[in-house]
Amino acid sequence: MTTDLRDRPFPVARKARPISWLFLGVLAIASLIALDALARRGAERWALSQVRLNAEAAVGLRVAMLRSEIEKQRTLPLVLAEDPGVRAALERPEEARLLSLDARLEALAEATRAGAIYLLDTRGMTIAASNYRSDESFVGSDYSFRPYFQTAMTDGHTEHFAFGTVSLRPGLYMSRRLEGNTGPLGVIVVKAEFGQVQDEWRRFVEPTFATDERGIVLVSSEAAWRFRATVPVPEHQRAEIRTSLQFGDAPLDILPIRPVQVPPETVVVDAPQALAGQTFVEVEAPVPTTGWTLHMLAPTAPSLPLATTAARSLALLFAVAGFGSLGFWLARRRRLEEEREQEAAARRELEARVAERTAELSDANDLLRGEMEERQRTQAEVTELQDELVQASKLTVLGQIAASVAHEVNQPVAAIRTYAENTKLFLDRGDQDAARQNLAIIGNLTDRVGSITGELRAFARKSPAEVSRVSLRAVIDGAGLLVGHRLRQQDIALEEELGAEDLTVLAAPVRLEQVFVNLLQNAAEALGDREGGRIRIAARADAERVIITVSDNGPGLPQEVRKALFMPFVTTKSAGLGLGLVISRDIITEFGGTFSADEGEGAIFTITLPRA
Repeated sequence: MTTDLRDRPFPVARKARPISWLFLGVLAIASLIALDALARRGAERWALSQVRLNAEAAVGLRVAMLRSEIEKQRTLPLVLAEDPGVRAALERPEEARLLSLDARLEALAEATRAGAIYLLDTRGMTIAASNYRSDESFVGSDYSFRPYFQTAMTDGHTEHFAFGTVSLRPGLYMSRRLEGNTGPLGVIVVKAEFGQVQDEWRRFVEPTFATDERGIVLVSSEAAWRFRATVPVPEHQRAEIRTSLQFGDAPLDILPIRPVQVPPETVVVDAPQALAGQTFVEVEAPVPTTGWTLHMLAPTAPSLPLATTAARSLALLFAVAGFGSLGFWLARRRRLEEEREQEAAARRELEARVAERTAELSDANDLLRGEMEERQRTQAEVTELQDELVQASKLTVLGQIAASVAHEVNQPVAAIRTYAENTKLFLDRGDQDAARQNLAIIGNLTDRVGSITGELRAFARKSPAEVSRVSLRAVIDGAGLLVGHRLRQQDIALEEELGAEDLTVLAAPVRLEQVFVNLLQNAAEALGDREGGRIRIAARADAERVIITVSDNGPGLPQEVRKALFMPFVTTKSAGLGLGLVISRDIITEFGGTFSADEGEGAIFTITLPRA
């Protein structure tokens, strides 16, 4: 008793418990995630602390720069309030004295880089100013509504940051009251502008801005942030600011800076476009003697990404090394078991594939035999259908030339009747010679009728597609006989240039005649009633082929029709089916030739046939 190898069980190596591998995989993934999170968190804290330390050092330098600019201008009101020339101008505002003071203030402003220095009387009217010669001159302007004038008149001195109503430039207005023997004489005002400070700040990558005690931005390296607020401004304060024109028509909306949780203790800027989406560490420091606060945004890139990437890479390296060692040991143990399993599985798979392949080959052979038989039957049906289509096309052409053939037969028949009646009279008279002549003519006419009807019967007969040696001239003459009456009726000249030699081709005569009848019919249809209509059939030969050209002087074939001329149902005739040229090309192809339409004046068709 024998046993089939496919039925014999193969020993299978014991597999490692899947629970152990699953537990190990979960443990490895959890460890990697935890280690990555710890490394990222630690790197973020370290990097942010370094960014903050550097920012705190930088913000101290910028506070000193801003304070130095303010202190430099702050001494001017104090000194000018004690100047005798300034007092004399307020006590005796004569034109010459005021012009002299204007020149002094101009020189002083230029030397100290002050934005403007100007003198107000007790009504708040400007009587002298450093910009007296410019288009923005303050001389004659009324500043009694300004808080820096009102407060100076009541308290003696003040500082007020505001938007210039004439110069349209913001600045810090520092004012001091001048005292006379009988009371206040006026107020001296020095305007400190911070354009140079802002230009210096723009040289650094860290956006920097200073806010007042209400959180409104006064000085900023970003022009779009000026007069915006870090916190919402109460409505009553907005009303006061609007009344005093302190910040012009600024909307006092919130700065486009928002805190985020990741990374911790950082902010993101939403505008302008150059800073949008970037993350910063915000550092603040008070500006002594002003009540202002300086803010600096230190970018976290590229310090934070570099630090986190390095820490995560190092953690991943340690994890890979540890788990790699463990995995290598487990993989070696597992590899031996897998090799035994693979060998057994390979034997089983090979046997199954051999059996499956054998069955597939057997099925394929049966299927191939069936397909071959089906193809032979289909080929026979196609041949039969093609013959039927050719015959149907011939019968269609016969229907078109029936009237022409009837006219061709009617004339000889009428002549035969006339000659027969004349012959009877000649016989009655005993004129046998004239009777014989009439009988000879009747015989010739009968032969003509027989040739016409014989050609018609031969054309209508369902002929086999057997190729033989055929006279090209005889085929063309037969086609001309069938369509000759229509050509004469339309006054179309048929020109034949077949040469002196009787060319012979390999073809089926009736089917070849069908091709020429179809081309002549199409040409006559295209010419219609055109005067001087002409159809030309020319033939030439080389050693192996005969080339026949059928052309006319009609309107020719439209470009769109020529592209699809040999596709079924494509025609230029209103009542045509578009099958004549398709069948004609198939007939010529059966003979081993070619059939094509060429470009030129009128329609041109070229046929090549093997030379007999």
